[in-house]
Amino acid sequence: MLKDILGQAWEAMVYNRRRTAITMIGMAWGIATVVLLLAYGAGFNRAIENIFAQWGTNLIGVFPGRTSQQVGGDKAGVKVRFTMDDLDRVSNSVPGIFHISPMEWQNVTVQNDLHTYTWEVDGVRPNFQDIFKLDTDAGRFFDGAEDQQREHVCVIGSEAKAKLFSGGWPIGETIRLNGINFTVVGVYSPKMQEGDNDNRNRTIYVPFNTMNDLKDTHYIDGIWFNYRGDNEIIEKGLRETLGAAHHFKPTDHNAIFVANLMTQLAQFHILAMALQVLLSMVGSLTLGIAGIGLMNIMLVAVQQRTREIGVEKALGAQKKHILVQFLAEAMAITSVGGVSGIALAYLISVLVGRITFYSALAKNATDADIRLIISPMSVIVATVILVITGLVSGMIPAMRAANLDPIEALRYE
Repeated sequence: MLKDILGQAWEAMVYNRRRTAITMIGMAWGIATVVLLLAYGAGFNRAIENIFAQWGTNLIGVFPGRTSQQVGGDKAGVKVRFTMDDLDRVSNSVPGIFHISPMEWQNVTVQNDLHTYTWEVDGVRPNFQDIFKLDTDAGRFFDGAEDQQREHVCVIGSEAKAKLFSGGWPIGETIRLNGINFTVVGVYSPKMQEGDNDNRNRTIYVPFNTMNDLKDTHYIDGIWFNYRGDNEIIEKGLRETLGAAHHFKPTDHNAIFVANLMTQLAQFHILAMALQVLLSMVGSLTLGIAGIGLMNIMLVAVQQRTREIGVEKALGAQKKHILVQFLAEAMAITSVGGVSGIALAYLISVLVGRITFYSALAKNATDADIRLIISPMSVIVATVILVITGLVSGMIPAMRAANLDPIEALRYE
């Protein structure tokens, strides 16, 4: 029986080739629109993740502020100061910490024989390379022995290298930081950089103990660490540990400032999800328009084949047989259009390639541009929407055909 129903559907489609082709094209375009919009949403989400991934998402920085709440006998407005003791407290009390480093920063005069600039210099531990994913394009990062011995070595950024050495080989060369000679031992890979005011590729890193030659490091400017585990639990433990040590409430967000990259990424994920829902609705509306076209075509088919339906009923065909016959034709058109549309979406995604997004604002940011990512889930969602549209669009004409009175149908001219 199924073979006969499919055969009838195929004969009807071949008989009305032009009408069927136009309807299929509409369905194909509708499903392709759904898939591509979902792919764009997925690509947007991936682009945001890549922006954060350049530093590592399991990353937290904490910086001293000023209390805004009174605690016991301590008034509000007390300035919080971090020392190396706080580094030990955080390392020993907060669970899940993997690498941890203090940080001191200072804008200093950077010179070599030909150029003079004012750039940021950061004093950090050697494991800061792992915390911030500072891969080196040339040379190496300084090591623990150089930090302990307060060696005058530094690692410079790609833009600093270009400005200081104009394409020359920098490793082993000497630069002056506030007039003190430092040997360049490494150049770290370029990071995404927004405009000339962004100094992330000009920052120079020196050993933390050596930084004492450039500024007083008794009080540290911040602490950075990466971790394993739940970021909310980590941040809560961090605030409680530092709050107990410096006499402020853990809920006082002005006492310390916590840069929790996972929290920020989660906020962007919410925006990306909202975008996905919006794009799905737009795509569904587009496919719905194609579904209306399918329904109109099937209603015309029912009208043209009214006498045929009357003959089938006179010969004993039941309502369900007529219903399935026309519904099968509608689903066949939907299926062929759906497969063609998904194939078209894949072709367009390949041809489009990379869509300029973050690279329009930042240098070295091609990884954060949008690529149309057609995931299996996107195809499944689009297919479900397609099936629902096909069923609704085909069911109405099929029910009309099934409910025709056989006598009236036979008299239809």
